[in-house]
Amino acid sequence: MNTDRDWMNTFRPDIPSTARLYDYYLGGKDNFPADRELAERLLAEVPEIRIAARENRAFLQRAVRYLVAEAGIRQIVDVGTGLPTAGNVHEIAQKIEPGCRVVYVDHDPVVMAHALDLLHGTSNTAFIKHDLREPGEILADPELRDLIDFAHPVAILLVAILHFIPDGEHPRTIVQQLLEPFPSGSFLAISHGTIDGRPELRPATRHYNQATSRFYPRSRYEIQDLLGGLDLISPGIVWAPQWHPDPGTETQEEPERSFMYAAVARKP
Repeated sequence: MNTDRDWMNTFRPDIPSTARLYDYYLGGKDNFPADRELAERLLAEVPEIRIAARENRAFLQRAVRYLVAEAGIRQIVDVGTGLPTAGNVHEIAQKIEPGCRVVYVDHDPVVMAHALDLLHGTSNTAFIKHDLREPGEILADPELRDLIDFAHPVAILLVAILHFIPDGEHPRTIVQQLLEPFPSGSFLAISHGTIDGRPELRPATRHYNQATSRFYPRSRYEIQDLLGGLDLISPGIVWAPQWHPDPGTETQEEPERSFMYAAVARKP
């Protein structure tokens, strides 16, 4: 059976990729037959996955706007960025504040190729190839250190990625290590898959074992534990569409169909 690390330095279109599955759910074209086959099998069991993907992307965009426009953040590290699509982090941040610096981090070779093409000639942005499981290597990367000033607050984005890290690989420690060198006033934005309220879907999540990363849904309580020591920004840990919805948007009647909890927290 494939593992995350077996394929990190090899392009394998025959093995479904979590990044390309997400791209497919969002209606993108950067996916392959193996991705589409697994995606359709998952959709047959859980049709709401498309809703979840859209709500997760919308949360990311709202969180970035909050961090830059309201919290005054001017540097962002987006870990597990996934394939580029409309409304990328640097586009949103730099529209608000052109001087914002953004570093994207991912270890998928297809993500890397598309990101480097997208970012060519774009100032104050970089893409670095690392695995979330190795936060020390992320923080030590020369390109990151060229753009990110460790003396000033940063926003770390871990959007739809920690649910691919099992408890045995200590996701809370990873979060702490990523934030540790940065000062008070830094932020973490997180979304995390869950089956709270839908335990009957647990068998369907096992299909992800065929992809490049296995899926480990967590409860609200478990996600709160990942954020230990941080101050939650109101409204706390909520369903993704409930986190700072855009003015004038209709409230989703069943926000739990997003299968995602979302939160933004501040380092005290």
